[in-house]
Amino acid sequence: MESRSGEGDGNGARRPKVAVISSAQDEAGRNIRTHLQGLLASEYAGAGARGLPADFRLREISGRLIYEDGIDRDLDADLILFISRHRSIHPVPVLTVHVTGNLAAADFGGRPRSLAPAAPVWMRAILIGLREHAPEGYRASYEVTHHGPTELTLPSLFVEIGSTETEWRDPRAGEAVARALVGARPVPGVRLIGFGGTHYAARQTEIAATTMGSFGHIAHSREVPALDAGMVRLMRDRTRADAAYLDRKALATADLRRLESILTDLGLPVLSEGEIRSLGGIDWASYLAIRRLAGEIRPGSRCRVHGLTGKGEPVRVDLNPDLIEEAVKSDEKTFFRSLGQMPVVHLSYGGMRVLPSFVAFAADAPRLINDLITLCVKLITVSDHTVVEGDRLIIRRVRFDPERARAYGIPPGPLFGQLSAGRSVEVQGRVITPAMVETCSVKEIHIPGLERYT
Repeated sequence: MESRSGEGDGNGARRPKVAVISSAQDEAGRNIRTHLQGLLASEYAGAGARGLPADFRLREISGRLIYEDGIDRDLDADLILFISRHRSIHPVPVLTVHVTGNLAAADFGGRPRSLAPAAPVWMRAILIGLREHAPEGYRASYEVTHHGPTELTLPSLFVEIGSTETEWRDPRAGEAVARALVGARPVPGVRLIGFGGTHYAARQTEIAATTMGSFGHIAHSREVPALDAGMVRLMRDRTRADAAYLDRKALATADLRRLESILTDLGLPVLSEGEIRSLGGIDWASYLAIRRLAGEIRPGSRCRVHGLTGKGEPVRVDLNPDLIEEAVKSDEKTFFRSLGQMPVVHLSYGGMRVLPSFVAFAADAPRLINDLITLCVKLITVSDHTVVEGDRLIIRRVRFDPERARAYGIPPGPLFGQLSAGRSVEVQGRVITPAMVETCSVKEIHIPGLERYT
């Protein structure tokens, strides 16, 4: 449950009290309210109410929702859901969810440079429900932070039907939103603030729908140039964010660099989409500890979580650098696919896709070392050019040598290709065999107890 104090996930002993507020002058709000009342009176009546994610309390007001600053002063609730219409200058059938606030001027309710408290876990849960129940022809998405009310103490969000009267009155859309609300199942994840993208926040929507990333406040690309450290801090605080996401393709380089500097000063990690996807079911505090350890191993390195889940004490696991290098050379695809089944984090840096130091939870480390060595030895020994002698893995590689070929007067081009493919060529009446232009390299890797891994 996301409450005044901030923490919670909807899985506590007490169901949260959720105020569902609509306006009598809003057709879409009335549509959603009617269907929500119907569901609560039929499918979720009596004993069925135990299947609800919250204690829903419906309230209708006469004024416009965007001007209702302070509406939560007299509410006995933990969360506010505003159900409303969405209007767009480019109307499309859409179901949306967003938190309110003004990153700059207050053109439509609220105060300038003021943000309402967000409920990112609930927003993600409802977004997933909207995508599941959206009628044919509708799409479901986040919207960026915009309009009022801003002066609230309770977490809140808008759930809307857009974008014309046709959709506002559509009973299919009203039922879809109602079912998304009663079917919402908030699950803890990483809470994010987002920067960049269009009004419908396409990348943030896709991330939330397919990962455990839950967005609160999101800034449109056009708003980013005017953001200062104070407003970014407010986005973080009103979201209670764990990290930030930057839609790099939607932001100018100068804005990216400035945001990165601000976020660094705030101590807020920046996660790429790949990092968010790789988090899976790992505990956020444990992930932060993993990132710190990775920074100690190699400053600037990037983490990729594989089969690691839950929480634990991260430790460093070092392997022979030559063993890792040769395994990746032998079968890179199988190497990474196999890592995906292990409770491990691999590190990369620059052009090095895999560093020889890994991170694991302390309880998994002994078994992991054995599994990683076994995997590497298996991939390397598949080659006919590899032999095992005692504790030594001997790798012999024969390669086409362009310099030797040039010494025999062979010009670069098709003849190089034939020789490297193992075919002899004739130059000025002389036959040049592949063996004449090859070099042989031998690498020995010492692995104590090698026979255990073969």
